[in-house]
Amino acid sequence: MRILLWHVHGSWTTSFVHGGHDYLVPVLPDRGPDGRGRARTWDWPASVQEIEPAELAGAEIDVVVLQRPAELDLVRRWTGRQPGLDVPAVYLEHNTPTGPAPASRHPMADQDAIPVVHVTRFNELMWDSGRAPTTVIEHGVLDPGYRYTGELASLAVVVNEPVRRWRVAGTDLVLRMARHVDVDIYGMGMSALAERAPQLSGRLHEDLPQAQLHAQLGRHRAYFHPYRWTSLGLALIEAMTAGLPVLALSTTEAPEAVPPGAGVLSNDLSRLVEVARRWMVDPEEALEAGQFARSYAIQRYGLHRYLDDWDALLKEVAR
Repeated sequence: MRILLWHVHGSWTTSFVHGGHDYLVPVLPDRGPDGRGRARTWDWPASVQEIEPAELAGAEIDVVVLQRPAELDLVRRWTGRQPGLDVPAVYLEHNTPTGPAPASRHPMADQDAIPVVHVTRFNELMWDSGRAPTTVIEHGVLDPGYRYTGELASLAVVVNEPVRRWRVAGTDLVLRMARHVDVDIYGMGMSALAERAPQLSGRLHEDLPQAQLHAQLGRHRAYFHPYRWTSLGLALIEAMTAGLPVLALSTTEAPEAVPPGAGVLSNDLSRLVEVARRWMVDPEEALEAGQFARSYAIQRYGLHRYLDDWDALLKEVAR
């Protein structure tokens, strides 16, 4: 099957393109949002082919995976085909609603030709999808292998654009946690955070390649997931798969993703601080929780299950 999709979410796309298909990824000279092409910090297989807009009109496409409302128009202009009519399509929704959640109407709510795929049941519940058919395909991640050493008595956090997404991503909570426990932060936008929080100087790490990031995360005693409002951060699942115990807020999909024994969920930051400080002096407890976290993450968020779920949906849509 030949699948057209845009490079929007690097971690999610990395898992998706490890299926048994050919993937067409638009590329523009500036490699901007509508044409990033192949990833540069993730390892993608040769089945992912960059394609310029001028080539798309004559390209064989079996199905389109849409991820942003504007891509409906891009498909029309670049391929000359109408998604859901001239070419089969699905719309993948990565995010939680951005407005008043129970009343947020999905951009695809007023049609029934293109199914909406949610990545969590929480998202499906919160979006008003109107008459659009919906389904849920939970995340799947590549197994980075057991990377845990826990040699650093500190917490790891992964967050992109921590200043712009300040309260949504829980960056303020990271600063509060850092008053009690050493914290290292990984992701894009670290220079802006360094200006906002100079006390974290030396603990901010800018956008590492995925394999290097996994190795670095595994050196920390535990992973802290401070997001107040998010779909389900893939970094949380990746950290669990690598063998890290986790601390997280009990919000959105986190209670489904982190079972008892794999870490601690609480909306009481003092409780999370208490556990973090205990793990810093009790590495055996942290080790045991991390091993359970890895076992659970591989079982629930393994790549084979994820790709099988997608194959079943794509075959149905492309009939």
